[in-house]
Amino acid sequence: MSGTTTATVRPRPRTVSGAGAGANRWVVLVVLCVSLLLVALDATVLHVAVPAVTEDLKPGAMELLWIVDVYPLVCASLLILFGTLGDRVGRRRVLLLGYALFGIASAAAAVAPSAAALIGARALLGVGGAMIMPATLSILRQVFPDRRERALAIGIWSAVAAVGAAVGPLLGGFLLEHFWWGSVFLVNIPLMLVSLPVGRFFLPESRGDRDGPWDVVGALMAAAGLFGVVFAVKRLGGGEPAGSALTVVPLVLGALLLVLFVRRQRRRAFPLVDLRMFARPAFSTAVGCIVLAMLALVGLELIAAQYLQLVLGLSPLQTGLRLLPLTLAAMAAGLAGARLLRRFGPRRMVCFGFCLTGAAVLTLTAMGGADNAGLLLFGFLLLGFGLETTLFGAYESMLSEAPAAQAGGAAAIGETSYQLGAGIGIALLGSVMNAAYAPGLAGVPGVPASASAAAGHSLGEAYAVAGRLGGPAGSALRRAARDSYVHGLHVTLLVSAGLLLLGAVMALRLPRAMHCEDTPVEVPAPREPERSRVSA
Repeated sequence: MSGTTTATVRPRPRTVSGAGAGANRWVVLVVLCVSLLLVALDATVLHVAVPAVTEDLKPGAMELLWIVDVYPLVCASLLILFGTLGDRVGRRRVLLLGYALFGIASAAAAVAPSAAALIGARALLGVGGAMIMPATLSILRQVFPDRRERALAIGIWSAVAAVGAAVGPLLGGFLLEHFWWGSVFLVNIPLMLVSLPVGRFFLPESRGDRDGPWDVVGALMAAAGLFGVVFAVKRLGGGEPAGSALTVVPLVLGALLLVLFVRRQRRRAFPLVDLRMFARPAFSTAVGCIVLAMLALVGLELIAAQYLQLVLGLSPLQTGLRLLPLTLAAMAAGLAGARLLRRFGPRRMVCFGFCLTGAAVLTLTAMGGADNAGLLLFGFLLLGFGLETTLFGAYESMLSEAPAAQAGGAAAIGETSYQLGAGIGIALLGSVMNAAYAPGLAGVPGVPASASAAAGHSLGEAYAVAGRLGGPAGSALRRAARDSYVHGLHVTLLVSAGLLLLGAVMALRLPRAMHCEDTPVEVPAPREPERSRVSA
């Protein structure tokens, strides 16, 4: 098809004002938040069920790793594919298909008879999640054309995401106390059975620019490239050697495919993703801020959970309760985000969020081998509020800067940045932690070199080695491991603070003020059925 578009190819869209986009737009927000809640829940609910799954299905070490990681891996890889497909064939259509697939995959996971079957079901859950996540943000962009209302909607949306991440382990623990491990997946099914008809009735259908064919080869290149990069990053985060062929080959091939994808998009008359969005300083800066914020946070959460359990000796439930203030503060920041954005503008809001998160991280460097509940409460409150303030301002700026026709692609880029930042954060901060922790275990009196080397892998392994040694040598190794871990935690926190400072400087490129003009929302006019066109 040529670059010239005639009236017979695509009907002219009719324009509806923000208020006319549907008096039920707040109902739409509720439906979208339920979607996000399910995806956020499923990302964390399995963590507490891993021991029960291991006991029942008896997976190998590699199978267990895939059971946990295949969901976020598949989801991150397919975000751009389904985000741009929604722009083309209809965002509501992709979202409803995602609902159905999520429900079917949840049922399959709940009754999986083997590790391989559970891995397959979790992969299908990742496909469903990739269909749901970009669609929620792009539909939200459509039904809230007024930026002030959209900021409030995004605040509620992000608060729900924080709730889902926090409730996942608690809900999983409750279900495991009363039912079998498959019940952590069954909770999705009734919600999906409600969401499908409600979404079909209330959610508006919307599409982006449908000129030209959908670039199926580009979509597959992006999916394969992201799969390779995310897979390699997750292996690095899991402590795999950086020089391993299973890490290097996927990383190189994935990066090469992404470079070729970018070159392909620049040459095409009708690109899958309009890379000119990155020429807008606010859009590219917002994406960078999302990556840096997640990079600093996720590794810290993992390390903090280990600190609370292995150094302070708290139970998993006590650990969850100690981390709960972080979630509550994040919820408060999400709900207050719209007001903060109107008052201070994107630049000052995101800078403030990064600086507040950095202050929280520096406060937490006072953590030691003894419990200090007041310090942890204060630090986690600052961390949750600062981080959510940062992510709120960055997401809102990114979504507002993207053209309405590219809302699905923009949302997919934002969610992909989130996932990549999280994966890189675990790999980078985990490597910093290991580098600072292991040297402190060399030369512990009475401990053989082989035992010291094994103890240097992780604090949990150090405790196991100390238990086998027993006596004064075991006690000395346990004490040295705990002290080394606290030292490594301090070094990691300082590195994280540096990354957050870099984010605050980056945020200076965001607009100073929030432009709140009402922009019309495009709702496609009724269309005659036509054959879907897909080209290479």
